Formats: sequence, C-alpha cells, structure tokens
Amino acid sequence: MGQHQPITDLATAIRTEAKALGFSAARFAALPEVWAASDRLKTFIDAGFHGDMTWMEDTLERRQHPRNMWAGAQSALVLGYNYGPDSDPLTLLGQTEIANISVYARGDDYHDLIKKKLKQLATWIVSQTGCELKVFVDTAPLMEKPLAALAGLGWQGKHTNLVSREFGSWLFLGVILLDRVLENDTPERDHCGSCTACLDTCPTNAFTGPYQLDARKCLSYLTIETRGPWPEPFRRAMGNRIYGCDDCLAACPWNKFAEATHETKLQMRDGFDGLKLTDLARLDDGEFRALFSKSPIKRIGRASFLRNVNYALGNHFRQTGNTAAQAALENGLKDDSAVVRGSAVWGLKQGLSADAFTALQAQYAHNETDDSVHSEWNGRYD
Repeated sequence: MGQHQPITDLATAIRTEAKALGFSAARFAALPEVWAASDRLKTFIDAGFHGDMTWMEDTLERRQHPRNMWAGAQSALVLGYNYGPDSDPLTLLGQTEIANISVYARGDDYHDLIKKKLKQLATWIVSQTGCELKVFVDTAPLMEKPLAALAGLGWQGKHTNLVSREFGSWLFLGVILLDRVLENDTPERDHCGSCTACLDTCPTNAFTGPYQLDARKCLSYLTIETRGPWPEPFRRAMGNRIYGCDDCLAACPWNKFAEATHETKLQMRDGFDGLKLTDLARLDDGEFRALFSKSPIKRIGRASFLRNVNYALGNHFRQTGNTAAQAALENGLKDDSAVVRGSAVWGLKQGLSADAFTALQAQYAHNETDDSVHSEWNGRYD
C-alpha cells in the first residue's frame, strides 16, 4: 500500500479522528481466546428466550466469537455514539392518545448514519497503517455489547444493555475488527450494585432475573420483531408504546450523567412527540412510507405498525371512551391486512359495551375469511 505516515501514538490518533467524526467514545480490546459471552448467548438460545428471532439461532456459531466472523481478527475498536434524549422519554406514557416511540427511532435510522462514519474512520485507519479490518454496526452477527464492556466503554447492566458512567444507557455501538492489536484498554467493571430499578420498571416483567431477559415478553421484541397477533396479556401492558420500549433504559440512575445528543439526525423529528394514535391508525401504505422515510420504523411494515397502533388505541379507548378512537378502530375493520383487522377488533372490544360490540360483530364478522380475526371476534369479552 505504499508509505504510511508514521504516528507515535496511533491509538490516540484514532480516538482523535473518531471524535472528529462525532463518536463519543473509542476504545480497544484484544480478543480473548475464551469468551464468557459465548456461553451466555447459548444459554439464552437454549432457553428459547429469543422467540421468533430465528436468525439468532441460525447464526449462533458465528456469533459466539468475533473470530468466527473473521478468522484474521486480533482486536476490536469499539465506538460509542451518543443518542441521549433532551427530556425524560417516559413522560409520554401519561398521554395515552399520543404514540410513544423509542428514543432511538425518533430520528433518522442510526444504522445508515453510523455505518457511514465507521467506514470513514476505517478508511483513515487503513491509510495510516495498511492493516486489514472489517466494519460492523448491529446488522451483522457480532455481539457488540460484550465487546464494548471488554473495551471499557461500559458494562452490561442488569437489563442486559450497555451502561456507561458518562452517557448512561444512550450509546449506539459500532465495531471495527482489526488484524492487529493497537492498544488494549481496561475492561469496565459492573457498577450496578444492589440497584434493581431497570428490572422493577419493566411493564411486562420480561426479566427472569438480573442480567436475564426473556425477549418474548419484551415490548421491543413484540412491537418490532413479531409479525402476527400478540399474546393477550401484553396488549394492555404496552400502554401507548407502539415502537420499542425505553423503560428499563430510562430508569437507570446512571442516566443522571447522560447528555442530549448533538447529532441533529438522531434528534426527535418535528412533531414526533405529538403523533396522535387516531391519525396513525388511518395511514395507508404510501402515507406510512412517507412519514417514516429514513426511519427504522419503516422496516417493520405498515401492517405490524398499525397492529401496534390499534392495540395502543384500544388502551386509550378503554380509559377514555373517546369517539375518535372508536371511529379510527372501526376504520381498521375494513383494512386489507388481517393482522390490522384483528388488532382493530381487539381495540374496539376494550371500550365498547357488550351490546355495541355484538352489533359490530354481526356487521363484520360474517364476511371475515381469516381464522385469526375470527378468534378476535369470538374471544372472551371482558
């Protein structure tokens, strides 16, 4: 590759370049031969806690160690990108008519932003060193959080997510695997102590214990990864959380040291703190795609999104008897998607009297061709 500019302290130079690109933290870890994270992942899969995320099982062997992804890897440069909110993300939970969207999805898709910056940094590193490397951001079967703990960016808290003493729970992670060891930072120790705030606040009791998550009960999994109807108990527990859930992250006391992101692309889009469930429930496919252009929300598709909206709208309807909520849900009974129709049935059942629900059932149920929607019509009325 020709001559490379000699740098006395290459690790420091890389951190400087990373900071110039907007990264909040950059640390190095030599890859261990034996990695405890491998056993924890296998235990998680063996217990079935991954639910419908079959790709985790399919790629288990590749996930178990970074060298299974690339045999030439010797170390990891782990980078954190702050996406801290400018206000408490839990405040929207009390506004049942408003859609509550996870902090990470209120701006542009972080995958695109961070991968671009990682590639810029990788290009610079190669220009200085001639080393071989590979870039990863969330979409590849690589365990970023254990790598981040090994590199000293933070530790995996009792909610299984990374916690930083500087940035709390609000760090996106990116990884560059390198074919050499440039520096080896000190791993961060666990600072959770006796605190159980993250476990106690979970609305669906998704934690089987400290550091143990059953994803099948997690609202982030249910709102994003599942495609059909949800189990009944979680529909009411979701409240107005229609995409992801921040409760365990936001409850962490270490967030008192966090600061709001300065990256405009990750900040909340105009109006996203006031999206009405009744408006969202009426989105057609074109409107859905336009509203969530460049957003990670678009990836789950309109049907799954409207299912989430209708469940949340049902919760609002149950509490308020709002006629606009009823009208939006009734509109969903005519949708082309069975999962949208079924969620609309459930939502209406939450706020209608038994007689009013029976009247709607007589009007719509006899034309229904999908068994899952029939199950919603004929399920227990409470």
